[in-house]
Amino acid sequence: MQIITVTQINKYISSIVKGDNNLKNVLIRGEISNYVHHKSGHRYFSLKDSTTAIKAVMFAGNANRLKISLKDGISVIVAGSIVVYERDGVYQINVTDVIPEGVGDESTGLEQLKRKLESEGIFAQEHKKSIPYMPKKIGVVTSLTGAAIRDIINVLTRRYPLCELYAVNTLVQGENAPESICKGITKAETADCDVIIVGRGGGSSEDLSAFNVESVVRAIYNCKVPIISAVGHEIDFTLSDFVADMRAPTPSAAAELVAVDIQQIRGNINALENRMKYVMSGIIERKSSSLSVLDTHLNAQSPENRLRLMEEKLDSMDKMAESAINCCIDKAESKFREKTGRLESLSPLKVMSRGYSLVYNGKSLVRNSGDLTEGDTLIIRFDKGSAEAEVKKIR
Repeated sequence: MQIITVTQINKYISSIVKGDNNLKNVLIRGEISNYVHHKSGHRYFSLKDSTTAIKAVMFAGNANRLKISLKDGISVIVAGSIVVYERDGVYQINVTDVIPEGVGDESTGLEQLKRKLESEGIFAQEHKKSIPYMPKKIGVVTSLTGAAIRDIINVLTRRYPLCELYAVNTLVQGENAPESICKGITKAETADCDVIIVGRGGGSSEDLSAFNVESVVRAIYNCKVPIISAVGHEIDFTLSDFVADMRAPTPSAAAELVAVDIQQIRGNINALENRMKYVMSGIIERKSSSLSVLDTHLNAQSPENRLRLMEEKLDSMDKMAESAINCCIDKAESKFREKTGRLESLSPLKVMSRGYSLVYNGKSLVRNSGDLTEGDTLIIRFDKGSAEAEVKKIR
């Protein structure tokens, strides 16, 4: 058996397609999705119906002649030929003209479902649950082989290594994806997760269509755990985004929304520690001041201090009493000396010391010679000593 290269097989298939006249100048009806207007002027989009899609390209030369504006969701009939894009090994239609038909069935059905769910209040803000600030367990419902889970793990490892990651492997596109997503949400909910991220990486609108299915929307609505929808890129919107408690533009952004930065936590802890030190220093200072006042008051009212004050008061009173007694004694002595002086000045003995004498007739002091008779015996008392005398003559 001959071995050929990829290039050879793609060229061979391309030649077969080019040689088939049934694939030239065909008209295909479908709905435009994943529309991109490239800066070169080329238009890239997919043409889809309810079950399948085909890639389409309209080069600038043909696109410049268009009389309509292309956009996602409109139903059109395109004219062109089927070719093989050999580099990628895919087939596509090279569009030469586009005829509008109106709004596509897929877009119409999606809009009707959105209005129905909105009328039930499923998208209402009052039903949104708050996202926990520091979740202990984070659930992720996505494909474990896709880029989304790797992006989420990288962000959580860098920003928030404190959490536990509970990942549920889920189909995110294809016919069985809606049921798989619903089961994944239920599994994460029963695993006691604090918050759940539901989503996938970018893709075409067909790739993201599982997140527009009613059963998925209701599973998100009925979940008791807060859910962050992270489907596709920032420009992609699905019904899951409207019903979720929070919408993130990408899976990486969802991980950043749910996980506080560990550096921020450290900064908050340091700030709280500094604030606590400041507050405690103020409290200690105020309590120390109060303690000093109480200590002073206690010392002033203590029995020892009161006894000391009473001793000082007693000493003072003792000194005052002693001083008062001494003063009284001094006054009494002065008065005694004064009276003694006066008494001495009036004393007969004092007079007698100047040469006077006292004459007694018996025990009576003789004051008048008329009280005497001749022959009386008199006693004469001198300042020093005494003598007896007899009355000879009275004058």
